[in-house]
Amino acid sequence: MSTATYTVTGMTCGHCVSSVTEEVEQIAGVTGVDVDLPTGRVTVTSDAPLDDALVKDAVEEAGYELKS
Repeated sequence: MSTATYTVTGMTCGHCVSSVTEEVEQIAGVTGVDVDLPTGRVTVTSDAPLDDALVKDAVEEAGYELKS
């Protein structure tokens, strides 16, 4: 089990949270996604450590930006 935390910019509402959650959940091995809208913090739980590029791509697919 692995947990990683990211910061996503541009989210302003519940729909934003849903979009990011749905895209990140599609990454192979992801077992959970928790998004905190006020801080932009996204905590991803997975079977094994994830490639940050996969998370970045998923966040961008949802229409937002992963803060580096």
